[in-house]
Amino acid sequence: MSFFSLTSMGGLTVAAGLAVSTAAFAASPAPAAPAPAAPAGSDRITNPVAEFAGIDKITGRIITFDVYIDETVQFGALQVTPRVCYSRPQTEEPKTDSFVEVDEITLDRKIRRIFTGWMFAESPGLNAVEHAVYDVWLKACKQKSDVPAPDAAKADGTKADATKPAAAKPETAPTPDVAQPDPAQPDATDAN
Repeated sequence: MSFFSLTSMGGLTVAAGLAVSTAAFAASPAPAAPAPAAPAGSDRITNPVAEFAGIDKITGRIITFDVYIDETVQFGALQVTPRVCYSRPQTEEPKTDSFVEVDEITLDRKIRRIFTGWMFAESPGLNAVEHAVYDVWLKACKQKSDVPAPDAAKADGTKADATKPAAAKPETAPTPDVAQPDPAQPDATDAN
């Protein structure tokens, strides 16, 4: 047999094998359609508070602080403002992330943006803010904080002002602090 006849025989064998497997696949019952997968972002939880940790490299102190979304907290010479903070339910793999803006107050009192981006609590070294003196990273997202909410503080102040009765001031004629010259008298001041 020649090379061409063996090749054509092999091609026929492969073609016959494909035809048999195709027929077997077509005859098998169709598998049930898989359930549609939930969208990736549907299980994330939006939180009103982001918890950060910061280190002062000069003193070596590590401080944990809470920041409400769209509020700014100053840590040393840095101003930290989280815009969103997402987490997952406890039944799923933890994924906690926050979009954060960090500004630095320079020595000449100017504000300079040094970081804008996503921070991930499970990978704190990935997008932490590394400053010459301060480092800041995301620890967690929370539903509640021990720190009073900024809106609640403003509302409490307004409510306290509204509950106080307005004190009536007695109407009296204003008393001049400086003696006023009598218009009937001639001006005796020295104009030199």
